[in-house]
Amino acid sequence: RVVLQKAGDVIPEVVRPIVERRDSSEREFVMPTVCPVCGTPVVQDEGAVRVYCPNTACPARLAQEFGHFVGRGGMDIEGAGWAVLSQLLERGLVRSRADFFRLTVDDLVSLDRFARKSADNLAARIERARVGRPLARVLNGLGMPQVGESTAVDLARWLATRTRPEAFPPADGDAVPDPWFAAVADDLRAVATAAPETLTEVEGIGPLVAAAIGRYFADPATAGELHELVAAGVVPERPAVPPPGVDAVTDGPLAGKTVVVTGTLEGFGRQEAEDAVRAAGGKPAGSVSKKTDYLVAGEGAGSKLARAQELGVTVLDEAAFRRLLSGEPDGEL
Repeated sequence: RVVLQKAGDVIPEVVRPIVERRDSSEREFVMPTVCPVCGTPVVQDEGAVRVYCPNTACPARLAQEFGHFVGRGGMDIEGAGWAVLSQLLERGLVRSRADFFRLTVDDLVSLDRFARKSADNLAARIERARVGRPLARVLNGLGMPQVGESTAVDLARWLATRTRPEAFPPADGDAVPDPWFAAVADDLRAVATAAPETLTEVEGIGPLVAAAIGRYFADPATAGELHELVAAGVVPERPAVPPPGVDAVTDGPLAGKTVVVTGTLEGFGRQEAEDAVRAAGGKPAGSVSKKTDYLVAGEGAGSKLARAQELGVTVLDEAAFRRLLSGEPDGEL
């Protein structure tokens, strides 16, 4: 038992153990030397804290990785929970991330406690996820070491400036792989395997992260994951990129500004609003502080709105937010 507090109003921080609640039954924790599921010796990278199973075929690791892929930070496939994932893996129906997009209704009906209607619903959600998920979420869903949501956004923007979307006509029909996504997959794997240090050009990626991405694409078990998604007909949303010669980070209407989005907006989902902030050169944040430049407040805005008003942060409604994104002067709510 320990006492926790919120560090910076967000991150749980251990303050102290509650020694007086101990009853002498406690035992000092000892880190396992082998994976408790597959028996592979565990690994701790030099200079790193985490201890992990390096076996990419470990059932527990696969389940967690695929759970990350279908989760909200990835492809956001509602209904593909732990019970469904476990059965798909056990039956060999899913061996790679691309296999989700090859599942049929008959495959899903064969799962325990899965009626036809449930199978139809899940198949429809998988099909909706095939087209239109932001490239950053597809990259984040791969589970590349050291690459989280923020880094995936920066990486997606960098890739889009290298393989400019407007140079590739959209795919013609579901059977044709998206030409731009194929170009992105080719570019990322080529850079990661031949010159991973080039990735340090991406904001937020240093030598350690670049090397980790390089190892991901050099590993035969994971090197082809992105290309398999291309072949499976996945078509990401193409990021908005500034015209050649224009740097959104320095020239965008929100360059250098920190923006918090709260409440429900009519024309934006939360992810879409944050992507729009990034495309305009700004930095989306999850909490309001003295460093916040704007709070975009939709319907149902609560404590964040009160906090912004308390700190004197400029509050925008959706209309003012759109004007700001287009470069017009901001207006307060």
